[in-house]
Amino acid sequence: MTGKKCIQVSREVSVVPVPKPAPPAARSASTNSDAKPPANRVDPQTQRARDNDRRRILQDELASAEKALAAARQKLAEQEAIRTGDEKNFQRVLDRLKPFQDEVRGSEDNVAALKREMANLR
Repeated sequence: MTGKKCIQVSREVSVVPVPKPAPPAARSASTNSDAKPPANRVDPQTQRARDNDRRRILQDELASAEKALAAARQKLAEQEAIRTGDEKNFQRVLDRLKPFQDEVRGSEDNVAALKREMANLR
């Protein structure tokens, strides 16, 4: 340390111990005493009526989605049957059919989602 202007610094370091967490049984007892029963409980008859309404709405949506799927498949079949003279390159045919295929795929996804939703009903 010769030749350099170094000085020795001494500091006091204070360490505070971390409080120990309460055992799980004590924590659950303290949180349960503060908890209030839910004030927004719905009686079973009202919930059953809501579930029935939801089921009916989903069934209506599923029926209309299946009709849309059938129409989309029919449009795709009609377009696949058409072959114009300017489409000598098959890529042009694929490009023309792409929107119809996307519509069918979207309708199939919608029907599948509605069926999953109906399966999740109570």
